[in-house]
Amino acid sequence: MQHNTYSLHKICTSTGFAFDAGGYSRFKFGDGQQASLFGTALAEGFIKKVLENQVIQQQIVVISSPYSFIPTATFAMKNHFVYRLNRWLAENRLPVVQETKVHRTITYKDDYGELNAEQRMKLIGNDSFHIDAAFLRGKTLIFLDDIKITGSHERMITKMISEYALDNEIHMLYFAELTNPDIHPNIENYLNYHDVKSIFDLDSIINGGSFCINTRIVKFILNYEHHSFCVFLQNKSKKFLNELYDMALGNSYHTMDSYALNLNYIKNHLFKNHQVLA
Repeated sequence: MQHNTYSLHKICTSTGFAFDAGGYSRFKFGDGQQASLFGTALAEGFIKKVLENQVIQQQIVVISSPYSFIPTATFAMKNHFVYRLNRWLAENRLPVVQETKVHRTITYKDDYGELNAEQRMKLIGNDSFHIDAAFLRGKTLIFLDDIKITGSHERMITKMISEYALDNEIHMLYFAELTNPDIHPNIENYLNYHDVKSIFDLDSIINGGSFCINTRIVKFILNYEHHSFCVFLQNKSKKFLNELYDMALGNSYHTMDSYALNLNYIKNHLFKNHQVLA
C-alpha cells in the first residue's frame, strides 16, 4: 500500500495563515461559496504538485471525511474538488472520479476543535468506520478532509484500511495542516469560530444564497442557550427549519439530552402549532 499525504496550506504560526481565517470559519458553518473556493483550490494544488508529475492511471475514488447522516463541511468542499479534478481528468482522457462514503457509528456532543491530541484520540477511538471494500478494489483512493491538526482522524482511517486489508494506492488530502508541534491543537477552535461568535452570526451564512447544512452548524444551533435559540428561529424559513429538524433526527440527536430542549421546541412549538408547515 502506497500512502501519500498532501496539504495545500501549512499552519506554522498561530498569528498568520496562508488562507482567509474568516472564510474558513464561514466554510465550517456552511458557507457554500467558501466551500467552492477551498475545494477548487485544493484540486488545483493537487493537480499541479502531484498529478502533473505522476499521472494516476487507475480509477480514482474520492472519499469525504466520515459522517453518519448529516454531512460534514468537507462534503461541500469535496463536491467542488471533484468538479475541478474531473475537468482535468477529462481533458487528459482519464476516467473521471467515482465516489463512496465512510460510514461512522457514533455521534458526539463534544467540540472536537477544543481538544488536545490525547483527548481527540480518546474520543474518536470509540468510533468505528466502515466502507464498501469490494467497490474499492484496484482503485486509487483519495481521502479528503478540510484540516489536519493531530492526525487522529487519519489514524482512524488507516486503522479502517488495515481492518479491510486494502492494498490500494492512497492519498490523504487536506486544505490545511498544522505542521508546528509547538502550537496547541485548539488552534482549530480559533479558526472554526473566527467569524462565528454567536448564533446570530450564522444569519449571513444561512441567507447568503449558497448555504450547505452540515454537522457543525446543526450541533451549534441545537446546543445554544434556549432564549437566544428561540429568537434566532423567528425569522427563519420553513425550508431551513424543516431541514434543521430532519437532519437532527437523521443523526439521532433527538436521543441526546443536551439537544432535547431546543429540538423539542421546534417539534412542539413550531410544527405542532402549525407555525411551520412540514
